[in-house]
Amino acid sequence: MANILATRPRHTAMKRNFAVVASNYHSELVEGLITHFKRELETIAPGATIFVFRVPGSFEIPLAVQEVAARGGLEAIAAFGVIIEGETAHARLIGETITGALMRISLSSRIPVVHEVLLVKDEAQARVRCLDDALNRGTEAARVATGIAQTMAEIGRA
Repeated sequence: MANILATRPRHTAMKRNFAVVASNYHSELVEGLITHFKRELETIAPGATIFVFRVPGSFEIPLAVQEVAARGGLEAIAAFGVIIEGETAHARLIGETITGALMRISLSSRIPVVHEVLLVKDEAQARVRCLDDALNRGTEAARVATGIAQTMAEIGRA
């Protein structure tokens, strides 16, 4: 696990629109990601609008992300879910499938998708990444989303 978070991007007063697609499975953990995401965005981009969409589980995240991306008008989409490894290969297969799908959606839609569908060994790892403040992946997702939004805007002006 990385022991640092992404650097906080510069503050922006620009109106920004972000979406979150989040799994209902492991709801306490995923809610921690969403809460930290919103809190960090309020600091970096206080005028941001955040749309939150829920899906049953992590496997359904790419379909909803694709639909949200197709509607346009967003600077970035954050995908939140928690997959805890078990004794079979199922979790890893789901994680790899989601990762590939989210990358394809991001590239084809030209809307950044921040991948925070976490594949962890156990609930203790998940709690550190989802509920603690120090290494929270929701906080990191907000920093990445605003950072890539700023970069994409700069590219658009070039």
